[in-house]
Amino acid sequence: MPKPVPTPDAYEGTRYKETERTPDERILANLAAALDRSLPVPLGIQLRGLIEFGIALGELPTGQRLPSVRELAERAGIAHMTVATVYRELREAGLLEAKPGAGTYVGDGHSSDGLRSSAIRKIQNRIETLFNEAENLGLAPSVVSSLVNARAARGPTPSRPLRLVMVGNFVDTTRQYANRIQEYLGTGDTITVTTVDALHAGETFPLPCDVCVTLAHRRGEVEHLVPTGIPVVGLSFIPAEETRAQLAMIDPMARVGIVSIFPEFTALMKPGVLRFAPHVSDVDVRLITAPDLEAFLSQVDVAIYASGAEATVKKMLPKNRQAMEFRYVPDPHAIRATLLPVLERLRSSIVTQEEDPS
Repeated sequence: MPKPVPTPDAYEGTRYKETERTPDERILANLAAALDRSLPVPLGIQLRGLIEFGIALGELPTGQRLPSVRELAERAGIAHMTVATVYRELREAGLLEAKPGAGTYVGDGHSSDGLRSSAIRKIQNRIETLFNEAENLGLAPSVVSSLVNARAARGPTPSRPLRLVMVGNFVDTTRQYANRIQEYLGTGDTITVTTVDALHAGETFPLPCDVCVTLAHRRGEVEHLVPTGIPVVGLSFIPAEETRAQLAMIDPMARVGIVSIFPEFTALMKPGVLRFAPHVSDVDVRLITAPDLEAFLSQVDVAIYASGAEATVKKMLPKNRQAMEFRYVPDPHAIRATLLPVLERLRSSIVTQEEDPS
């Protein structure tokens, strides 16, 4: 018997509404429910995609505890080895961390300490050096404190514009993401784009660059592709407002076909669509590489495709059928909470270097 279609809250983009469950219980239930045995994608790949995209969307924030291997395997009805392998691969990618005796948690995208704690330690070392130097010059600690307080009261010092690089999956969509981020940048700041595939293929990373921005779940991978010393910031994403509006307006009787590009994210697209179009019941999914894709598209009324699949879908879809992109945008909260503090620290660092080149 086919597995029931996951509820709209199954996973992708979900802001959990089941207040009677703890966050750990909701994550366990959602991960297990979103695995779809009717898809032509191994369950291990689906599970990895669910966790990666959950991190990318901010639904699995840094520090969130994940179910144990046994809990998830038993709830989802899959082999313990499948779950253990996915967790191991994600730990090696820096997305998960194993805490002995405590379980598995969402990491910060790389194996080093978080940016905040690292920055604080660096500043503490500089403060210690400053007070030691002041003592050698015969200045009292109170004098140094007053100078520091005066500098803090003066506020930010103007600095040169920052240069950002956005690394995404596809050039066009990455440029759209960059345009959204540009709205939050300072006057004169610039952001250029490239893709993970281009860097893997040997394309030169765009320089000069002060900070690199990418999708949260690809941060660890991108850190190995950018020049040493350039900080990499991972952002979470949310469905675009226009996408949510279009999905809500689909005819309840329409036959909906979903086209995914990445196998690991195939299981996410159906619940993602159903979250904003719960009134639609006839929904099926295909990979863009499926041999029967053209026949599949000829039988649907509405085609919903992942970013990057537009050319293929529109080429095969009959002219009188509706097509829409399931588009994401950088989460504004993630930009403010994750990216902007990094940029401010960079501005301060640049000012310090300009004032004291030695």
